[in-house]
Amino acid sequence: MAARPRLFAVVWPMFLEFLLGIGLGAIATALAAKLSDTSGAAFGIANHVFTTLFILFRVVGAGVSVAMTQALGAGRRDRADDIARAVVGVSTWMGGIGALAALVAAKPLLLLINAPDEVLPLAIPLLQALAPALMIDAWNANMASVLRSHLRSREALFVVVVIQAITLTGAIVLMPQLGLPGYALACALGRSAGLALHILLWRHRLDLKLRVADWWQLRRAELAPVFHVGLPGAAENICHRVCFMFSVAAVAKLGAGPLATHAYAFSFIGIILLNGLAIGFGVEILVGHMIGAGNLHGANRLVKRALAWGLLVTVAVAGSFALFAKPLFSLYTQDPELLKLGATLLAMTVILEPGRTFNLVVINALRATGDARYPVMAGAASMVLVLGGASWLLGVYFGLGLVGVFLAYTLDEWIRGLLMWRRWVRLDWLPYARASHRRLRQGRAH
Repeated sequence: MAARPRLFAVVWPMFLEFLLGIGLGAIATALAAKLSDTSGAAFGIANHVFTTLFILFRVVGAGVSVAMTQALGAGRRDRADDIARAVVGVSTWMGGIGALAALVAAKPLLLLINAPDEVLPLAIPLLQALAPALMIDAWNANMASVLRSHLRSREALFVVVVIQAITLTGAIVLMPQLGLPGYALACALGRSAGLALHILLWRHRLDLKLRVADWWQLRRAELAPVFHVGLPGAAENICHRVCFMFSVAAVAKLGAGPLATHAYAFSFIGIILLNGLAIGFGVEILVGHMIGAGNLHGANRLVKRALAWGLLVTVAVAGSFALFAKPLFSLYTQDPELLKLGATLLAMTVILEPGRTFNLVVINALRATGDARYPVMAGAASMVLVLGGASWLLGVYFGLGLVGVFLAYTLDEWIRGLLMWRRWVRLDWLPYARASHRRLRQGRAH
């Protein structure tokens, strides 16, 4: 079985899945912007906090894919099922913590990232209204990871199509009537439907029927391999997100106009990066299966081929967005200064996004081998000093504004990306891969 067809078969449903999610975000941003540029800024900054809270779930998500794919690759379906059940219980607790934070700490969290005074009255109720959606997201995200681990990417895509269709319809109907909280209500409706579908798909596609206790019990033994990979993986995600939010605070310091432009730019950047994102998750799934089966040479070839394709497609897509930057930004605003600034930012993505692709593909591959700690240790200094610190230094202190912030983004992605690539080509991940395979083989023998 050739590696490339297998990779494509896993990646294309994930690509469409992420495209739908990011496309919905872009449409919702446009709907918010039609209310006013202040609403657009409030929508953007509230969603940044929402996404930061969602990182909590990566503690599980980053580990469940690796633990399950390795178990399935080694023929340990019993072990994979135990992990899946344990994931549901821990998702309940983590989702509850995230939702509670959004509900009771919305104002302090927004003030922490310098939300402008004119934006706060709109951003606070939006973030609070998103709390139920955040709770349900914990279940959906981790249950979808289980489906993908079983190579059920099409089923995961089907759930996302339903979620986004309901959310989009709800947003179009509710936002003109209720304003920004209408989007939160639409999110809750869509995600509730997704949860019901996940439960049915687990039962009929994976033959996994959830018991009542599965929804709240914390099973330490089953969660141990998940957290072994998930904690370092989440630490890397959390570090990146905190530093990114530090950069958003620098943007907020520049005012509502730049903050809105930053939100508009990231609605397009989300589409540009989804190719690398889909390939990265696909590589993580397939490399996990290969490590479990002991196919280390195949894993090495797969990662190199996937990265080459990812870079080619990312450059092509970023270049296309840069060419049509002004017409694209005119969907959000007619302010000539913001249009000019937005065009400059999208031109910078032609250099920025290939560096991000290195990170999305190679970091996920390293994690799938069991080499989860290196990305955190190697990348932390760049994230703190360049992503966070240089955003303030270049954007605020030296007065380069959003251009300076995006320059910091570019430097950080390339520094970390090249460090991860060096780790991979030197085969420093091999001892971790061999240890993972040996541990699963010994478990099967017992």
